[in-house]
Amino acid sequence: MLPLNARIAGLKSEREQQKKSKKTDRRSNFGKRFLPSCMGFQSPTSRPTRSDAVLNHHPPFPIIHQFLLPPPLPPPSTVLLPIPFNPSLFFMMDNQRSISLLQIVSSWIKKVACLHQLPEHQIAVTSATILTYGSYGLGVHSSGSDIDALCVAPFFASIANDFFVVLYDMLRRRPEVSYIHCVKSAKVPLMRFTFEGVSIDLPYARLNVLYVPENVDILNPFFMRNIDDTSWKSLSGVRANKYILHLLPNIEKFQCMLRCLKLWAKRRGVYGTLLGYLGGVHMTILAAYVCLRHPDATLNALIINFFQTFAFWPWPSPVMLQEGMLLTVVNAIETRSFMPIFLPSSCYEYCHTNITKSTFFRIRTEFLRGHEMTKDLLKPDFIWDNVFEPFPYSKRYSQFLKICLTSPNHYALIEWVGWVKSRFRGLLLHLEVIQGFCDPNPTEYVDSEKAEPNVVFYWGLQPSNNNILDIDSVKGEFMKIIKNGYEVVDPWRNGSASDSRSEGCVFDSRRNQSSPVDPWRNGSASDSRSEGCVFDSRRDLRVSKVVPGGSLNAFLFLLIGVISQRLAMIKKKGE
Repeated sequence: MLPLNARIAGLKSEREQQKKSKKTDRRSNFGKRFLPSCMGFQSPTSRPTRSDAVLNHHPPFPIIHQFLLPPPLPPPSTVLLPIPFNPSLFFMMDNQRSISLLQIVSSWIKKVACLHQLPEHQIAVTSATILTYGSYGLGVHSSGSDIDALCVAPFFASIANDFFVVLYDMLRRRPEVSYIHCVKSAKVPLMRFTFEGVSIDLPYARLNVLYVPENVDILNPFFMRNIDDTSWKSLSGVRANKYILHLLPNIEKFQCMLRCLKLWAKRRGVYGTLLGYLGGVHMTILAAYVCLRHPDATLNALIINFFQTFAFWPWPSPVMLQEGMLLTVVNAIETRSFMPIFLPSSCYEYCHTNITKSTFFRIRTEFLRGHEMTKDLLKPDFIWDNVFEPFPYSKRYSQFLKICLTSPNHYALIEWVGWVKSRFRGLLLHLEVIQGFCDPNPTEYVDSEKAEPNVVFYWGLQPSNNNILDIDSVKGEFMKIIKNGYEVVDPWRNGSASDSRSEGCVFDSRRNQSSPVDPWRNGSASDSRSEGCVFDSRRDLRVSKVVPGGSLNAFLFLLIGVISQRLAMIKKKGE
């Protein structure tokens, strides 16, 4: 039996423990009573107090919505998965093949060095590299998207002979390449080809060095000294990408935001440089602008700040990632642009835009719509899917301009569509003068009723009260534009094709209707549903683009006939 003093001490300790437990129970019950009013938590054992009743019946603001935050942007789930940024400067197209584009370029530069008869020690050390940029370089590309890659080579490799001739011939002979074409007349000359099923745009730049390292730092001024204008333009995209990634505090968050914004722009019909809307580089700079000014914001907050920032941006004030950039030299054309955006890697270069009055109005309208829908995420009926809802062209416009492009084969159609799209800005400006407003839908449709490959565009029109759309004049002006300077290119026919059909470009101005209009009625359609003039460039523009082969075959037959006559004359003389 314990002594009296020990038992007294034990009783005291038990009482102290009971007092402590009562205090903790009171504290926990106090918290549980007030949690329902501030966190939506309801305790089954606690009794509501008067203050609880007041808060439940007369809340000063909808407190329950404070913690019902919307999930990350849902549509679609695959788009929001961040792709880890890969700084590697080369890529493998297929695991089954061990030859990459970088290895082909490396062997090409060795061959060019031998053709230029460089010393053996220089041939041994010379090298070239491949730098990816655009959506692929930023890590925001999707499956099946094109890849922008830049070929960077030493000073002795020329673009005219070594790039467009030697490298072209090497790529054309590769089994991985299924299609290749040189675009020499573009603002940035490039080669476009399909490598292992992936479409690649490959411009060219040469530096005043003998050895181009694989991880060359393009932002280093040493490599930019004394380079030609074509190389400078080709390097602008790569330099802008690397500069943006260097400035951003959180690359993964930026990638998620840019993926969401590109998805939003495509679904709302405001994505596409050739049709006067925002392009990839514009969306990248605008997204980076918001990320730099809100480094700690969540993805939802970044999207909200994006719409809030550019819905009320004082255009045409330029967008610059770094404030205080010295504007030394500017392009006079870009200074009159509706939405000037500076390239971050240069203090005197704008992003080239084709934005017009109509497309600028559409972009601003979509910015305001996004801001109006996302300014209050706590409202009960808010759903992110509504922000990404496709633009209702069929409900918004009562008249459309249908542009149908056809070609005998798929590869010729690619070049034909690319050429016509590069001239769309002139057509858009002409329609704005006549109609006042035109909404060029960037989506490319396919007419399944046609047997030959085709691409169809539908542009929304708002009829003007004063002017009447004269489709014939629009057709004539646009045909003059697309005829000027177009070259027939079919890389796999090699001038031996016998198909002499011309590519088609069909215009149809009609009212909104579900049933399609036959584009081959030559303007005298008996179908009362169609409105306007439909014309066929196979009748009006046979010289626009003809697949080569007819003249070559005629020449061969003539040559064979002449040779046969000479052989007959020689045979008679011998007899």
